[in-house]
Amino acid sequence: MGCAVKIICNNKKAYHNYFILDSYEAGIELKGSEVKSIKAGGMSINDAFISVKNAEVFLKNAYIKPYDKATSYIPSTLRTRKLLLNRFEIDKIEKQQKLKGNSIIPLKVYVKQGLVKLEIAIAKGKKLYDK
Repeated sequence: MGCAVKIICNNKKAYHNYFILDSYEAGIELKGSEVKSIKAGGMSINDAFISVKNAEVFLKNAYIKPYDKATSYIPSTLRTRKLLLNRFEIDKIEKQQKLKGNSIIPLKVYVKQGLVKLEIAIAKGKKLYDK
């Protein structure tokens, strides 16, 4: 019995522009009505990127549409969101990022067992003739 996974959005450009070396599953620190908005399909990671700072991993420039039925607190649509990973994974990602030509990119957002998850990958950029 596998758990049901509902894919919210994919980063189609990632597979075209990068060779995927390794991937990780991360939780996203969300506020207010962002979870309901994501579950309704209101998220885009096409222009998003991931940075590591002070042993913390952040998702930047990811768009989450404001939830229509939200009343009081509506967070910024393009704010920086912290990713939830364990220390071992963060250290491994940080080492890989420091290697020349490696990037950390978001691949897809999905809902797994009621939780919003983000698949991130260590990737190496393709040359023009590889595309």
